[in-house]
Amino acid sequence: MPPKILLVDDNQELLTLLARLIEAEGWTPLPAGKGRKAIDLITAEKPAAAVVDVLLPDMMGYDVAHALRNAQIPFVFMTGVFKGGRAASDSRTQHGAAGYFEKPFEARKLVEAIQALLPKPPPSRAEPTRRVEPATHDFDVEFAVEADEPLEPMELTGKVVLTEDGKVSAVLRGATITAAPVGAPARPPPIPAPPPRAADVRARTRPDLSRTEGKLEENLPELITAFYLAQQTGELTLQKGKVKKTVYFDGGRPCFAISNLVTDRFGPFLVRVGKLTQTQLEVCQAAADKTGRRTGDILVEMGILKDTEKLYYVAQQVKAIIYSVFGWEEGEYRLHFTDRAAKEAIKIDLHPANLIARGVKKLYKPERLFRLLSPEDRLIPSPQPAYGLHEVELERWEAELLPKVDGTRTLAELIHLAQRPEHAVYGALYGLVALKILDRT
Repeated sequence: MPPKILLVDDNQELLTLLARLIEAEGWTPLPAGKGRKAIDLITAEKPAAAVVDVLLPDMMGYDVAHALRNAQIPFVFMTGVFKGGRAASDSRTQHGAAGYFEKPFEARKLVEAIQALLPKPPPSRAEPTRRVEPATHDFDVEFAVEADEPLEPMELTGKVVLTEDGKVSAVLRGATITAAPVGAPARPPPIPAPPPRAADVRARTRPDLSRTEGKLEENLPELITAFYLAQQTGELTLQKGKVKKTVYFDGGRPCFAISNLVTDRFGPFLVRVGKLTQTQLEVCQAAADKTGRRTGDILVEMGILKDTEKLYYVAQQVKAIIYSVFGWEEGEYRLHFTDRAAKEAIKIDLHPANLIARGVKKLYKPERLFRLLSPEDRLIPSPQPAYGLHEVELERWEAELLPKVDGTRTLAELIHLAQRPEHAVYGALYGLVALKILDRT
């Protein structure tokens, strides 16, 4: 029987990611979002080892550690708050932890630490079969699809950082560019389908949860943060209807993206930002269809783009794909831990904190923000922030408002103090909530 590993953390997306890594090792994950549930699982499931967050919603992780020690179950701590050599030393001497991981940490090192806690199988027993993550053949970008809904305009900062072999290779700067809005294609009204029979409803199979991890809803910031906290390399695939987009992560940082949406292709993207005319695009596409060459190479040959410009606009195209999914309010997500990002010679460098903050401020519509926060809400600094304030680029008015966000004022009062448009204050503050820098009281 594969060993059971108890995972205790209140970040559900990080729990999901760690559980998938545990499954990939051939072990059985036992996730728990609260300390009480973890203690119950210790008694009921008798795990072989455990990973425990120090700060939990209902108790300290030290209380869970006490129960683990009584049950003689080895464990390691992880934390986003209690950092430094003294905290790590105390976790071992006072609480009996076998290891101490400060967020963000390398998930592979955590897995290795768990492996060291498990008893070695007898020489005669075969090693457990390690589950291999399936290739992501469900994502097909060869057959492009049209959008079913209009695309909003998107402003992109005129700076891109390119990395090669994990190091900054170039910083390219240009003017701020705007991807123009695109109307939804005209379609005849759909013919209403007949209501399903009760027998048909019962016969439907459940979704394949090994591939579809869950509903997107408002989880995108936490999914990105989960990759960052675990310093995990892999892919996050998002799907809404027939549109699919995948964000590649390298060591926890978003670095590349692909999409099957026509308007996300390089040529149509250049038309949206005003770098290419529709006529030039048609000439380029005809040449690409005839020769099988890439659009960017043909545009350089035609003299429309220089080599450096091609790199710049490819990076902006990737940024646009990643930012665009912040506008999605529905859909599904899947996690994969293959390393397709390694095949990309040059990648962009996006810090997750700034990606999330900007994605919320620029792509969340006012009515969405008004659903997520209310004028009566009071916000306070989070006891366990996922990011440091120094990792977030704040505008001057945001930095001046932040010391006043101490739980004594409602959101309505903060809007009055900020003297900024209501939706701008909502966006800035919810961006910090999404980063877990701020919490609701």
